[in-house]
Amino acid sequence: MLIASTLPLAWAAQAAPVPRFASLTVVVFLVLFTCSLLGWLVASVLGLARGRAFGPATRWFAISCICLLGFNLHLLAVAVLGMTETDPEKVLSFGAFSPLFLVLGSLCAVIGFLRLTNPRP
Repeated sequence: MLIASTLPLAWAAQAAPVPRFASLTVVVFLVLFTCSLLGWLVASVLGLARGRAFGPATRWFAISCICLLGFNLHLLAVAVLGMTETDPEKVLSFGAFSPLFLVLGSLCAVIGFLRLTNPRP
């Protein structure tokens, strides 16, 4: 009964056209993704390098930048895994941890703002 009820869905999925993207969309995505990776990398390096001069708040902001850099790299890994892996459940279970980097980054930024309220003498 279950197989008979899912056959029309399978036929409809096979008959559906594959979505196509304009070449400009791919170029814009790659440029923005690359700029995002480079931006978070530069922000984390500058934050860690200047952390000694400006106090612990700067280090927490740099760690937050590292978490967002990890988020971008995780998205890239999910995309590569999605292109190579045939099991969608494996891809989705790997991609389910993407918000973890956002939560860690926001937590580090909050700690940085809390440390920022106590200026160093």
